[in-house]
Amino acid sequence: MAHKILIVDDAAFMRMMIKDILSKNGYEIVGEAADGQQAIEKYKESQPDLVTMDITMPEMDGITALKEIKKINPNAKVIMCSAMGQQAMVIDAIQAGAKDFIVKPFQADRVIEAISKTLS
Repeated sequence: MAHKILIVDDAAFMRMMIKDILSKNGYEIVGEAADGQQAIEKYKESQPDLVTMDITMPEMDGITALKEIKKINPNAKVIMCSAMGQQAMVIDAIQAGAKDFIVKPFQADRVIEAISKTLS
């Protein structure tokens, strides 16, 4: 059975890029969200196996959303996505419970490696 993934990013083309990489590698995309608030709602609805979460978003940032998702499910698997130069935020995210992080622009092999490692 394919692993279910929720993609969270405020940039539609970034969601499309991740969706493309994941679909080609046999993952099922169960939802997309453009901000942290939507991410929490979609998480409750779809109960995904994994979430890819952008850090910098409007309404609610990825780290806040990560903490909220961890309250819903302490075992939630979340991989943070960030642009270069956001090391401090990445450390915050890992401390908040993120399993891994991937850097934008996405490299397909790194995305798949992070996801398969987190899900195994």
